[in-house]
Amino acid sequence: MKRQLFTIKQSAKLFGIVVLSAAIVAGCSASPAASPAATTAAAEQGVKVVKTAKIAKQKIGEPIEQVGDVLSSVQLDIVPKSGGEVIEIVKKRGDKVEKGEVIFRLDPTDALIQKELNDVSIKGAQAGLSEGKQKTSNGIADAKDGVSKLETAVNDLEKAYNKAHNDYDLGTATKTQLEQAETALTNMKKDLESARRSLKTLQQTNSLAQAEQSLEAAQVSARSIERSLNNLEVKAPASGILTDLNITVGQTLTPGGRVGEVQQTNPIKIKSQLTEVSANLVRGKGELIFYIPDVTAKASAKVIYLSDIINGQTKSYDLELEVPNPDGKLKPGSKAQIELTKDDEQVVPVVPSLSIVREGGDNFVYILNGETVQKRKVELGRLNETNQEIISGVKEGEVLVTSGQHQLKDQDKVKVSN
Repeated sequence: MKRQLFTIKQSAKLFGIVVLSAAIVAGCSASPAASPAATTAAAEQGVKVVKTAKIAKQKIGEPIEQVGDVLSSVQLDIVPKSGGEVIEIVKKRGDKVEKGEVIFRLDPTDALIQKELNDVSIKGAQAGLSEGKQKTSNGIADAKDGVSKLETAVNDLEKAYNKAHNDYDLGTATKTQLEQAETALTNMKKDLESARRSLKTLQQTNSLAQAEQSLEAAQVSARSIERSLNNLEVKAPASGILTDLNITVGQTLTPGGRVGEVQQTNPIKIKSQLTEVSANLVRGKGELIFYIPDVTAKASAKVIYLSDIINGQTKSYDLELEVPNPDGKLKPGSKAQIELTKDDEQVVPVVPSLSIVREGGDNFVYILNGETVQKRKVELGRLNETNQEIISGVKEGEVLVTSGQHQLKDQDKVKVSN
């Protein structure tokens, strides 16, 4: 029994020697760190003892997600431009429509009556204009003939005057005869000038203006009536899904009143409101990943808008994505999950949360630089259990003080004891 006890004691003693030897070997092979004796000596000299670790990157979590609203890319109201009674409904609420397709028709009776009356007005104006043109043409022709006749008469009287003047010089005609010839010539010349002025007035004056205006007015009315007739067929303003159509046959509609809406769903939009931090994660990106739980797999969406300034009403930044939707699988009104970051963006520099020194509203860490420490202000990100994301202030590979930091000041000399 004593021999057994002695053997056990020997074994325990041998085991202790082995463990102690291993510890000594491990201490000799570790990175330069203060031995217990050195630590004591350092403390006696006023040098602060700390523990350190290299800053490394780790996955801080899953991609950051944001909820977004799925909306149609275009919403256009259906507004009849003409009034009247509904006589036929071609499309119903929920139908898919193409731009220009007839949705419903209004009674054209009144517009057709107006068209017939206006057609009569056009014919009358055309007839009046034609008659006026004929009269004007005849008047000008008559005036030209009158001028021509007077020109001939003036020419004859000039010859008669010249003969009377010669006869007077020869003494075969009296002065009275010469004066009579001169008066006749002068009066005829005045009649010729008057006729020429009348002809010029006829040629330069548009006596058909009133008739032409009447015809133009009737033609404008015809175009207006034709437009009204076309507007009695109310058509889809865009391609998409017909919503909010609440009309019945026999109902009288007034022009300008909203009766429905067409929502364009290809492409479709996803809109969301972001905080400033979330907006900064998205800024500069052309695409984001989205999905609708239990409906669609993850897919890319084009970023078409991210506001530069905060929305004064929502106190957030507006984000807008655009997604092709040819099969109509994405429905307006549903909720989508938008991934603001990618998987590789989750691997970030982290430090133990206990290594952070908080002073007021600021956060600091201590970085080992040779035998001294440097106090660094840092910007914190996400927290994952004991790890804290560092957005700025330090970088991967730098040596961080993980213990003893609360006793330090900037540029303190330290001894590492890991």
